[in-house]
Order: sequence, then C-alpha cells, then structure tokens
Amino acid sequence: MTEPAAQDASETAARVPHGKLSILTLSALGIVFGDIGTSPLYTFKTILTADNSPDASVVLGALSLVLWTLFLITSVKYVMVAMRVDNDGEGGILALMALLGVKKQHRPGIVALGLFGAALIYGDGAITPAISVLSALEGLDMATPAFQPYIVPAAVAILFALFAVQSQGTAKIGQFFGPIMILWFAAIALLGIGGIVRHPAVFAALDPRYGLAYLFSNGMTGFLVLGAVFLCVTGAEALYADMGHFGKRPIRLAWFAVVFPSLILNYAGQAALVLEGAPTDGNIFYRLCPPYLLIPLIVLATVATIIASQSIITGAFSMTRQAIQLGWLPRLRVKQTSSEGYGQIYVGAVNFLLMAVTIGLTVWFGKSDNLAAAYGIAVSLTMLMTSALLFIAMREIWGWSILAAGSVAGFFLMVDGAFFLANLTKIAEGGYVPLILAITVYAVMWIWHRGAAAVTSRMHEYLVPVPEFMNDIQSRNIPRVPGTAVFLTRTGQDTPPVMIWHVKHNRALHQHLFVLRVEILPVPWFASRKRITLTELAPDFWRAEARYGFMERPHIPELLLESRSLGCTIDLGDVTYYVGHETVVGREDGTGLPAWQERFFAFMERNAIHVSDFFSLPSDQVVEIGRQVSI
Repeated sequence: MTEPAAQDASETAARVPHGKLSILTLSALGIVFGDIGTSPLYTFKTILTADNSPDASVVLGALSLVLWTLFLITSVKYVMVAMRVDNDGEGGILALMALLGVKKQHRPGIVALGLFGAALIYGDGAITPAISVLSALEGLDMATPAFQPYIVPAAVAILFALFAVQSQGTAKIGQFFGPIMILWFAAIALLGIGGIVRHPAVFAALDPRYGLAYLFSNGMTGFLVLGAVFLCVTGAEALYADMGHFGKRPIRLAWFAVVFPSLILNYAGQAALVLEGAPTDGNIFYRLCPPYLLIPLIVLATVATIIASQSIITGAFSMTRQAIQLGWLPRLRVKQTSSEGYGQIYVGAVNFLLMAVTIGLTVWFGKSDNLAAAYGIAVSLTMLMTSALLFIAMREIWGWSILAAGSVAGFFLMVDGAFFLANLTKIAEGGYVPLILAITVYAVMWIWHRGAAAVTSRMHEYLVPVPEFMNDIQSRNIPRVPGTAVFLTRTGQDTPPVMIWHVKHNRALHQHLFVLRVEILPVPWFASRKRITLTELAPDFWRAEARYGFMERPHIPELLLESRSLGCTIDLGDVTYYVGHETVVGREDGTGLPAWQERFFAFMERNAIHVSDFFSLPSDQVVEIGRQVSI
C-alpha cells in the first residue's frame, strides 16, 4: 500500500513556507545553523593539533583553508547551487534521490546512492550531539581543572535529558532557538573581533595562496589536515535538507547576513590569538573570552550545542518518515507533537537508538578531540554523493551541456573527494563508527525494500479478475449483508486478496464494496484536488486510487469523505475496514529470498506498527485478516 510511483510534475503541489521573511529567517537561525554555527568550538583546535608546529605560515594557511572551505562548499555549492534544485520545494539527499532516481525515471543506481547518503547522515546524527556538548563543557576545565572529572558525566546527563524530552515536542522550545542563536552568533563575532584587534594582519589569510601553499608544501601533513579543516562545514548539508521548512530566501539571508560573517570573524580571531603567541593547548575558542565572562560563555555554548543537537535529532526524525513513506523502512510509530508544524514529530524507536549510540560514544571517546577523529567521514561521503547527483540535475533539469555541468560538478567532486580521502585516514581512529552505523541502516533499508517487493510480487500471483469473482459470489449464493466494506490493498487491479480471504473465512460479503489502494509518490506533496480517483467496477463496487507525497500523512477516513463529492454513491456512514496481516515465511522451493533476509524481514514486519495506525483508521471499525505469505 506504499509503493512509489512516478507522476507528472503538474499533479504535485509545492509546499511553500509562509510568513514574514524576518520571522522565517530568525527561525532558520535556530534550526538550520546550529551544527555549523557551533563548529568553531572544536575545528581550529583540531586543525592545530593535527600539525605539531603551528608557526605563522601554518596558522595563516589553516585559516585560509577554513575560510575558503566555508565559501566554496557552503556558500557556493549548497546556498548558490544545490538550493536551486528542489523536489517541489523540498531539499536534501533523499528528496534529490526521489527526484532523479524515481520521479524522472526509475534508476536503481541513483536510488542506492541516495539511500546510502541518507544512511550516512544517521551516523553523523549520533556523533554531532556528543562532540558538540563535550566541546562546550570542556571550557569548564579552563575555568578550573577541578571540573575536569565531571565533564563526561555532565555531558551524559545533558544528552540524556535532551533525548528524554523529545516526546514532548519542540514547538515551544523552538520559539527560543532563534533569539538564542542570534545571541550566540553575536557573541562569537565579538570574540573574534577582540582577537583580530590584537593581530589585524591575520586577514592576509583571505588570500587563497596561503591555503594552497600550506596544502602543497607540507607533504602528507598538509593533505591530512584537510580532515580537520572539513569540520568547519559539517552542518552544511542541513541547509539543503531544511530548505522545505523555511524556503530558500530565509536560509540564504541568515547565512550571508549573520552566520557566514560571524564564523569568518571568529575563526580569524582564533588564528590571530595564536599568531599573537597564545598557547594552543586546551580550547583556543575559549581563550578569546575574558576570564570574567568565561562561565557565561560556557553556559551559552552549552545551550547552543543543545540546539545544534536538537536540529540533528529533528532531521533524523524527518528523514525516517520520508524513508518510511517511500517504502524503504518498516512502519514506525510517528507522533505529531504540534498541530502548527508538520515537521514537529517524534519517532520513538529512532530517538532511543540515537540516544543509546550518542551516550555510548560520549563515554567511549571521552573527549571532543577523540570524537573529531570519528567525525566528518560520514558527512564528506554524503557531500560527495550530493555532488554526483547535482551533475545529473544540471544535465537533466537545467539542461546544461556536458562541458558546463562537468566543469562545475567536477570542481565540487574534486573538492569533496579531497576532503573524503583526507577523512579516510580517520577510519582506524574512530571513523569506522559512522561507517558501521551507515552500513547497518542501509542494510535495514535494503532488506525491508526487498522483502516488501517480494510480498507484493507474491500477492500478484493469486489475483482474480473482478467479473470472475462476482460471478463466483452469485453462483455460490454468498449472502450480501448491509453496510460498507473498505478493503485496503497493494494491488492496482483485480480483486484484492484480502476480499477473497474474507469471503473464504466469513462466507459473506457486504452489499457496498470499496477497494482502496494508497500510493506514496516520490514527491513531497500532492495536490489535494487530485488526491483520489474513482472507478465503478460493478454496481456498488468501487475502486479508488489515493496518492500522497512522502512528506504527507495518509488519513483514510477523511479521504473517504472526499470520495462522496466525486460521485461515489455508497454509504460511508456504516464502514468496516478490512486489512490484511501477513505472516511471512520462507519459500519451500528455494526460489525466494535467502533465509537470513526472510527472517530479518519477518522480524521487522512483526514489529512494524499496525497498518490501521499508519493510515489513521478508527480501531473499533477495523477487521484484520491474517494470512501466510511465503517469500
């Protein structure tokens, strides 16, 4: 009942965020830029740690690489280029995959690429809260070494509380995210200016030759430091993924007017401080702060990192719902935590797993420096995949020549490839963590999709044409009882198997029949006026096709009310819903899925939420008919 199908773009409905530009921009500051906005806490100190001799050429070279990385990857690739490619207003690698790999034409290779990129983001989502909160609290060690033993326990307590409140929703808390992040960006900008005043010559690093000279004159060290430099843009993918929530203009305005200048000033301030002779041990970010303001800054940094973590968690929830709707994950319970915002959701299973992994990583690695080794490889590989998809978009959507598309996308691929190769050296030091998480998530997606396809294929082997079924009903004198029966089915034609099994077991059939198939399309939203199409197959026997976008939640009772305006004459006041419940078993002829895949799919099927909950069916009007399906 959730099979993707391509549709004409004219039938889709782009969902454009509404509201004043200033309000949307403020909201975007609170949700979109938390991750990239808190990266100064750990990026520059990680870079200088990677080089044991940070003289002036090293500091200016490192700063130049950071500034130009922010400009080329975030400003040019994502803000200027990627955000021009949207799937009816939605962005992110899953939306891009659905646009190019399903909506335009079915391409399994692109689908696999996009899904693995999405799986990598889950790995990043587990590490971001851990490294962000740890790096903020490590400022306490600079205030007084007595706090050092309590940093990890405090981080664990904060992370546990953060995940524990997710079920309550973030609608009210979200109202404060924007103002707090405005305060954060103002603070880091002012701190940066304070450092620059001590050594104004630091702005020589705006010349890219400093970065290139450092990169090519320091041998392997110069190349490996790219893995640390990449930390400054680990939140760039969020700009693209959250485009559908706020729109392009608010995100671009927030980036160029607030975030980008603040990051430039702060990184330059940290570099100026080192050039002035400040020690590089400890956290360079906190050395910019006057001692009497250190504790308030640590508190503000901790709150900012909590906001950054919240953004990643919310993004994981949204991406999970998209994958479920597109048929790549089992049905999980999705709780809408606010009637005001569709993006305000809670997925308990994802929240629990993220919490367990994040807290485990915090305790295992213990310091943000150690976690930095595990951080970046997942995002750099995702960005590499996004660049490959952008090349296809340039050719097929914008109609660019292969030379123009190859030049632009090739440059992005070269930059992303360099960062990915540099991050590969982190695998032994912890980079294996996000890769293992990503491979695990991708395997779950792949097995679920294969199993669901096998079940659908098996169902189609036993279809009975409607005329043949109705003639059989008449010839056997099957009683027709009053009322309306709504049968949910995966099949697009003939008699639904659940109807056949119902007659077989109950030896009766309702007078009014309504067969419903729901399609989840590879578009975010579908025009409500074209939501449902109706066909009368026989007297009092209707078949309906309902279409939803992958960002929408199907609500079948409301859908049935719409059908009356389209000429459906059956009585919907007395409805019983019939749904099938498959018990999956292995095929005895050896032609089905491998046994281990069948068992794992069966396990996921047993633990998925009931189809009646997924389609918002009233529980007291649902009849479930069980059957065994061998795959």
